[in-house]
Amino acid sequence: MAAERRADRIRQTLEQEIVTGRLPPAARLDETRLAERFQVSRTPVREALMQLSTSGLVEIRPRQGATVAELGLKRMVEMFEVMAELEGLCARLAARRMGQDERAELQRLHEDTRRFVTDNDPDAYYAANLDFHEAIYAGSHNGFLAEQTRGLRQRLTPYRRIQLRRAGRLEDSFAEHEAVVRALLSGDADDAEQRLRRHVTVQGGAFTDFLSTLPYGDRGPAASTNEARTDGTKQDSKRRTAG
Repeated sequence: MAAERRADRIRQTLEQEIVTGRLPPAARLDETRLAERFQVSRTPVREALMQLSTSGLVEIRPRQGATVAELGLKRMVEMFEVMAELEGLCARLAARRMGQDERAELQRLHEDTRRFVTDNDPDAYYAANLDFHEAIYAGSHNGFLAEQTRGLRQRLTPYRRIQLRRAGRLEDSFAEHEAVVRALLSGDADDAEQRLRRHVTVQGGAFTDFLSTLPYGDRGPAASTNEARTDGTKQDSKRRTAG
């Protein structure tokens, strides 16, 4: 039981570091270093990595060890397409099913993000943004849909988070949220679905801007792997990460 608790603690810590960008895509996760860091044997570390592999956040290859999962461009585009459809469906159902208290809470959560746009604080905005989207998932009153949407969002978090560092994206995101809230509060299921789907979809000129913000830029995933360290620190001071 104690070993399981240690594995859960390690998993939760690494999970948080992955989704916040401290551990970027392709970062190596060395069992020995992690065991030293958490002051445990390699057994709970190995169990934590297996759990993260099951959730899709970590890749484990024979004789190569574990790395933070890295999405190829085609796979990333496919996942964003599915994410947009799932979030759109959440919005459609939420427009029909949210109660008055839930609608008021969504409005409050949206207004809370305004100050982070004014302060140009993408990290604080992203944390509040998660609460905003979670309120819509909950408002769908479909637990299975919420679980599936949340799971895919977690896989894409390192990439979605980094979009907010693009110039002008905070303002655009807030305006898109504003339109989603109006549709939800008015009970317009079609409009709510379309607006949230469009909000999540990366397309047109925004897509090329998004690609330019990825952690490994034009150098490709291999360069990212060489620079990333197990403890989330940086070997190259010029390296940019989402967190």
